[in-house]
Amino acid sequence: MPKVALYNMRGEQIGDIDLNDGVFGIEPNEDVVYEFVKMQLANKRVGTACTKTRAEVSGGGKKPWRQKGTGRARVGSTRNPIWRHGGTVFGPKPRSYEYTLPRKVRRLAMKSVLSDKVLEERLIVVDQFDLEAPKTKVMAEALKALNVTGKALLVTGGTNENVYKSARNIEGVRPVKADYMSVYDILNCRTLVLTQDAVTRIEEVFA
Repeated sequence: MPKVALYNMRGEQIGDIDLNDGVFGIEPNEDVVYEFVKMQLANKRVGTACTKTRAEVSGGGKKPWRQKGTGRARVGSTRNPIWRHGGTVFGPKPRSYEYTLPRKVRRLAMKSVLSDKVLEERLIVVDQFDLEAPKTKVMAEALKALNVTGKALLVTGGTNENVYKSARNIEGVRPVKADYMSVYDILNCRTLVLTQDAVTRIEEVFA
């Protein structure tokens, strides 16, 4: 069972916390993580690109010259795709790129990235961020005390407006609820910072 240090906002270790072996202690599956990230990025695509076919471009109603006798190639429209100002063949049309993976695959991908953060020692657990009011300076000092550098994903167990408003303006820091964190967000950060209630929530969902 993985065990990591438990810190307070001042960066002081106040104990240890045991993590669920089935969530934070599995062998990471890189293939599943790749498939999940590919799905997540595909689902973000807007899919609004649109080109016009020869039927949709303006002009081209009249046959340029007669079929035979001119010595030139036969052609029926000036909007032929091989002509300048012609239509586009097999161009993009508005479509949805969304698809989904099986539920077990999605859960395995999340467990894999969480376990990988533990293996890389990039997971920090804080007992709580006790903020009476939104204070970006206080949050920045707390993250500095925890030796958080570079991109960081700050995960809380529930909605905490003070934490969210305090962290959202810090460069490279993304605050999010445990229910809304994604595999891509975890991969895209250098350090994963979890509150103690976030760990409890994650284990409730994925254990």
